[in-house]
Amino acid sequence: MSTTVTDEQIRALAATAKPYSLALLQWGPERTMDGADAIELEHQRRMVSLRAEGVIAILCPVASDMVAGVAIMTVPAGEAAEIMAGDPCVQAGMMRCEVHPCHGFPGDALPI
Repeated sequence: MSTTVTDEQIRALAATAKPYSLALLQWGPERTMDGADAIELEHQRRMVSLRAEGVIAILCPVASDMVAGVAIMTVPAGEAAEIMAGDPCVQAGMMRCEVHPCHGFPGDALPI
Protein backbone atom coordinates (compact mmCIF):
# COMPACT_ATOMS: atom_id res chain seq x y z
CA MET A 1 0.00 0.00 0.00
CA SER A 2 1.78 3.13 -1.20
CA THR A 3 -0.95 5.78 -0.99
CA THR A 4 -1.03 7.75 2.24
CA VAL A 5 -4.53 8.57 3.45
CA THR A 6 -5.06 11.15 6.17
CA ASP A 7 -7.64 11.08 8.93
CA GLU A 8 -9.25 14.12 7.32
CA GLN A 9 -9.60 12.29 3.99
CA ILE A 10 -11.25 9.35 5.73
CA ARG A 11 -13.71 11.63 7.55
CA ALA A 12 -14.49 13.56 4.36
CA LEU A 13 -15.20 10.36 2.43
CA ALA A 14 -17.28 8.89 5.28
CA ALA A 15 -19.43 12.04 5.25
CA THR A 16 -20.49 11.26 1.65
CA ALA A 17 -21.64 7.69 2.41
CA LYS A 18 -25.17 6.82 1.29
CA PRO A 19 -27.31 3.79 2.22
CA TYR A 20 -27.63 0.97 -0.29
CA SER A 21 -28.53 -2.71 -0.12
CA LEU A 22 -26.31 -5.64 -0.99
CA ALA A 23 -28.11 -8.61 -2.53
CA LEU A 24 -26.07 -11.81 -2.45
CA LEU A 25 -27.45 -14.58 -4.64
CA GLN A 26 -26.31 -18.14 -3.94
CA TRP A 27 -27.10 -21.23 -5.96
CA GLY A 28 -29.83 -23.39 -4.45
CA PRO A 29 -30.70 -27.06 -4.62
CA GLU A 30 -32.86 -26.73 -7.74
CA ARG A 31 -30.10 -25.13 -9.85
CA THR A 32 -30.25 -27.90 -12.47
CA MET A 33 -33.99 -28.60 -12.37
CA ASP A 34 -35.94 -29.23 -15.58
CA GLY A 35 -36.50 -25.91 -17.33
CA ALA A 36 -33.65 -24.20 -15.43
CA ASP A 37 -32.23 -22.49 -18.53
CA ALA A 38 -35.53 -20.74 -19.33
CA ILE A 39 -36.02 -19.68 -15.71
CA GLU A 40 -32.46 -18.33 -15.51
CA LEU A 41 -33.01 -16.34 -18.72
CA GLU A 42 -36.06 -14.69 -17.12
CA HIS A 43 -33.98 -13.99 -14.00
CA GLN A 44 -31.34 -12.33 -16.18
CA ARG A 45 -33.97 -10.29 -18.03
CA ARG A 46 -35.42 -9.10 -14.71
CA MET A 47 -32.04 -8.19 -13.24
CA VAL A 48 -31.02 -6.23 -16.36
CA SER A 49 -34.40 -4.46 -16.29
CA LEU A 50 -33.91 -3.50 -12.62
CA ARG A 51 -30.46 -2.19 -13.58
CA ALA A 52 -31.93 -0.14 -16.44
CA GLU A 53 -34.52 1.31 -14.03
CA GLY A 54 -31.81 2.32 -11.53
CA VAL A 55 -32.94 -0.11 -8.82
CA ILE A 56 -29.67 -2.01 -9.26
CA ALA A 57 -26.63 0.27 -9.40
CA ILE A 58 -24.02 -2.46 -9.87
CA LEU A 59 -24.77 -5.95 -11.17
CA CYS A 60 -22.08 -8.63 -10.93
CA PRO A 61 -22.78 -12.21 -12.01
CA VAL A 62 -20.27 -14.51 -10.31
CA ALA A 63 -18.57 -17.54 -11.90
CA SER A 64 -18.80 -19.89 -8.92
CA ASP A 65 -20.45 -23.14 -7.94
CA MET A 66 -21.74 -21.46 -4.77
CA VAL A 67 -22.31 -17.75 -5.48
CA ALA A 68 -24.54 -16.79 -8.42
CA GLY A 69 -24.17 -13.03 -8.23
CA VAL A 70 -24.01 -9.79 -6.30
CA ALA A 71 -26.10 -6.66 -6.78
CA ILE A 72 -25.78 -3.27 -5.13
CA MET A 73 -29.33 -1.94 -4.95
CA THR A 74 -30.45 1.67 -4.50
CA VAL A 75 -33.49 0.82 -2.36
CA PRO A 76 -33.74 0.06 1.39
CA ALA A 77 -33.00 -3.50 2.48
CA GLY A 78 -36.65 -4.38 3.14
CA GLU A 79 -37.70 -3.28 -0.33
CA ALA A 80 -34.70 -5.03 -1.88
CA ALA A 81 -35.64 -8.26 -0.10
CA GLU A 82 -39.20 -8.02 -1.44
CA ILE A 83 -37.93 -7.38 -4.97
CA MET A 84 -35.53 -10.31 -4.80
CA ALA A 85 -38.19 -12.62 -3.33
CA GLY A 86 -40.06 -12.14 -6.63
CA ASP A 87 -37.08 -13.26 -8.71
CA PRO A 88 -37.87 -16.28 -10.93
CA CYS A 89 -34.77 -18.23 -9.83
CA VAL A 90 -35.44 -17.51 -6.15
CA GLN A 91 -39.07 -18.56 -6.49
CA ALA A 92 -38.04 -21.79 -8.26
CA GLY A 93 -35.47 -22.66 -5.56
CA MET A 94 -32.59 -22.33 -8.03
CA MET A 95 -31.12 -19.46 -5.98
CA ARG A 96 -31.28 -18.16 -2.44
CA CYS A 97 -30.92 -14.45 -1.74
CA GLU A 98 -29.60 -12.64 1.30
CA VAL A 99 -30.04 -8.87 1.48
CA HIS A 100 -27.89 -6.72 3.75
CA PRO A 101 -27.99 -2.97 4.35
CA CYS A 102 -24.69 -1.34 3.42
CA HIS A 103 -23.16 2.04 2.66
CA GLY A 104 -21.33 3.18 -0.42
CA PHE A 105 -19.89 6.29 -1.90
CA PRO A 106 -21.77 8.01 -4.74
CA GLY A 107 -19.64 8.15 -7.84
CA ASP A 108 -17.86 4.87 -7.19
CA ALA A 109 -17.97 2.73 -10.31
CA LEU A 110 -16.39 -0.28 -11.90
CA PRO A 111 -13.50 0.66 -14.19
CA ILE A 112 -14.14 0.41 -17.92
